[in-house]
Amino acid sequence: MIEFHKKIKELRKTQNITQEQLAGYLNISPQAVSRWECGVSQT
Repeated sequence: MIEFHKKIKELRKTQNITQEQLAGYLNISPQAVSRWECGVSQT
């Protein structure tokens, strides 16, 4: 099973959007997306 941080980054890349754009769609900070993708946080 693929790890969360790898999957979120993979999906973001396939949609050709930046971390900042994803953060805007989810109404969260770009830093939160970065932490997800680095595997530092999952919530």
